[in-house]
Amino acid sequence: MIAEIETGRGNPSLDAVTRIGDALGLELDLSGRPPISLGAKPRDAVHARCSGYVDRRLRSAGWQTRREIAVSAGRIHGWIDLLAFDPRSGALLIVEVKTRLDDLGAIERQIGWYERCAMDVAFSLNWQPRSVSSWLLLLASEEVEEGLRRYRDLLRVAFPRRAAQVRQDLVEPGHRPPGERGLALIDPTSRRRDWLMPSRSDGRRTAAPYRDYAEAGQRLG
Repeated sequence: MIAEIETGRGNPSLDAVTRIGDALGLELDLSGRPPISLGAKPRDAVHARCSGYVDRRLRSAGWQTRREIAVSAGRIHGWIDLLAFDPRSGALLIVEVKTRLDDLGAIERQIGWYERCAMDVAFSLNWQPRSVSSWLLLLASEEVEEGLRRYRDLLRVAFPRRAAQVRQDLVEPGHRPPGERGLALIDPTSRRRDWLMPSRSDGRRTAAPYRDYAEAGQRLG
């Protein structure tokens, strides 16, 4: 039986594996590892409102979009909140929507992995992208503003393009410098033309429309 297993011809049962272990004096343990999920989160009402809002805005600007794109590599699984393609310029845009800003490192790793997967996903959708870029869009709340202040120095490097540049990327995607990520705030109830909002640290003087996630949940849920 051992010889058949070693040559790849055997297909032993669990009982046979246990008996082989006993014969060889081995203590065997059966263990399992769950898959690694990047960005796993409940699809709550606030996130859904924000994601749907961004989707509608991009479509109205002439982009083709897909939401909740599943991507995987081995045991790693994730979901791109929104993938958008501009057929005029060939620009492919990864949009990650966050209602809180808790772990910047995790967000960077998550977006970085999506960037590596995005081209293959686009080809599977019959899109022919020539460039890939990413946006991090955050719920416009005082809670998020506090996170932006806390990570200010790191964000300046990780997401150098801010609301003014991101707005330009929306209408002129072919002019975007390759590899530079963008960051802006959003209010899913806003009807403003300039719907990509700057943060306080980027010059906005008005208060955020929501105090925190809980208030947004009450008003948007």
